[in-house]
Amino acid sequence: MRNGYSESPEPGETEPLVSEEVVGNVSKLCVVPPGYRGPPRRGHLIFDANFESGNLGRVDYITEIEYDVFIRPDTCNPRFRVWFYFTVENVKADQRVIFNIVNFSKTKSLYREGMSPVVRSTSRQKWQRVPGKNVFYYKCPDHRKNYVMSFAFQFDREDDVYEFAYCYPYPNKRLTNWIAKQDDRNLDYFYADVLCETVQQRNLDIITITSPENIQPQKQKRVIFITARVHPGESPASYVCEGLMEYLLEDTPEAKALRDHIVFKFIPMLNPDGVALGNYRCSLMGFDLNRHWTDPSRWAHPTLEATKALLLEYNDNPCVDLDFYIDIHAHSTLMNGFMYGNVYDDNERFERQAIFPKLLCNNAEDFSLAFTSFNKDAVKAGTGRRFLGSCLSPRSNCYTLEVSFYSYTTQSSQVIPYTVDGYIGLGRNVAKTFLNYYQLTPQPIPPTVPTVATGVNKSKLKAHLRDEVLMVHRQRANSNKSSQLGGEQTSSKNSPPEPIYKPAYHELPNSNSTTSLQSYIKQLRSKMARELSQKQVPPTKEMMCTPNSTISVPQTRSHLMHSGLSAQQAPAISPPVLQKQRRTPTEEQQDQTVSSPLSGRNSLQPGRRLETSKHANYFINPQNPDNAL
Repeated sequence: MRNGYSESPEPGETEPLVSEEVVGNVSKLCVVPPGYRGPPRRGHLIFDANFESGNLGRVDYITEIEYDVFIRPDTCNPRFRVWFYFTVENVKADQRVIFNIVNFSKTKSLYREGMSPVVRSTSRQKWQRVPGKNVFYYKCPDHRKNYVMSFAFQFDREDDVYEFAYCYPYPNKRLTNWIAKQDDRNLDYFYADVLCETVQQRNLDIITITSPENIQPQKQKRVIFITARVHPGESPASYVCEGLMEYLLEDTPEAKALRDHIVFKFIPMLNPDGVALGNYRCSLMGFDLNRHWTDPSRWAHPTLEATKALLLEYNDNPCVDLDFYIDIHAHSTLMNGFMYGNVYDDNERFERQAIFPKLLCNNAEDFSLAFTSFNKDAVKAGTGRRFLGSCLSPRSNCYTLEVSFYSYTTQSSQVIPYTVDGYIGLGRNVAKTFLNYYQLTPQPIPPTVPTVATGVNKSKLKAHLRDEVLMVHRQRANSNKSSQLGGEQTSSKNSPPEPIYKPAYHELPNSNSTTSLQSYIKQLRSKMARELSQKQVPPTKEMMCTPNSTISVPQTRSHLMHSGLSAQQAPAISPPVLQKQRRTPTEEQQDQTVSSPLSGRNSLQPGRRLETSKHANYFINPQNPDNAL
């Protein structure tokens, strides 16, 4: 790559070997045919993932219409390669291409059930799913028989930049803008604060929604604590959480009844670093945070440690009844929304925790009671649901709320793909279910009741909430000092309180330098190893894994070569009409043995073209260009 575009080697030079390492996102990468020299032309696609939540590690040119796309693994953890999010520009009108996502780390996927990637462009900002008839998920003989997802697409506007993603993205920026929008409304029942900072010094936002009377320090209160996005690639969880919060902020009798009766605490994004980096499951340092609730490290898992400390503080506070802890996730292999709960020896507690899922099933048609289960798997011992269920008071109900990446099935067996509004709707239904659970009766709101806070009252109430957070921070800081000095008490009443809870390591590398990032992570892991050795705790294999481990990938080739699909036969994109295509046991068996690259759900035999649409363009109807599909 020279002067912004690819060149063949000069005379006397040797062709550089193609690196098989996928360690960073591509940035404005122009992919041109082998041997091409000169500036890029229109139709030479430019790929980019150098933005928040972006993920694209490598692109290989196969033919004029086909590209192999490699997912960048989670930072410091090559096991997870699922989330992708990238842009494509410099396209030609009516240009048809096939993208092959070739290095998924999971074989069992909703792509086998009809799921498809999502797409939008600069002139059409609403996310849409690529039509399922143009998406193929199959075992590829040219990639060690790993599963590959191929999808065909036709660009229609040359000036647009197109975005493709695994599911509807929800980056940190959207949450920040949403909080700022609510702050501008100056409501007396909405409070946002920063609980702590991440390893990369991003804010961990904590949101409180309740009536002002419930914030008084000595008032007896019920608390519902909700978290989301501990796994950064599970973006539907953020939309569910946003829908729940928006329902509670409405000026309706139902929302007011909930605010008057309950204190709602939200941590909408528990892994901000992972979200910003475009990881699927891990934090910056490669940790699956939802396996470290038992003993989180203050510097390696600061968001988890601070959240756990606050929850335990509520549990020990006699003025607080911590009724619910709900952790929101997205599921990559199952349909619908559903819940996981715990198994308890106390029959009364076990039966009580089954009430909420049953009520939610009555309120939400996309919630499945059949998929809801209660278990105590040893593998899940470090999750928030399992750990908090074992250490919180018996009055606390701890759940994991899951929602499908793809769709839900109605009682009439109709498969309906989720949209952004669909995920938000599930969150609203969760809020409505709390009305049923507490048997609250909404009362009409008198027109004289103010909904906007005065500056003096709002500042006093925020000060109470801030004191609550700082108290937890000081306790954890003192506990950390005591452990470092062998338990000796060193705190002084006259010493100034710690202004904000921060991780123990702050020096950040240049985000544009891969070498400095690797060095930075090595320093962090060395620090953790020293800390563990002082405590005489041997480091685990996960803690000491080599950062940015390489991914071995085979040589490139044309995936569709076996089917006889030529450049002139590239499929056009049809309007987004999705129907579930059920698979028979015979088809499932064939899928495990067939070597055709487009076998299974949408098989493509040699000499047969993909089904094309009478409409050439994906986004607009050529008969009526002003009417977007």
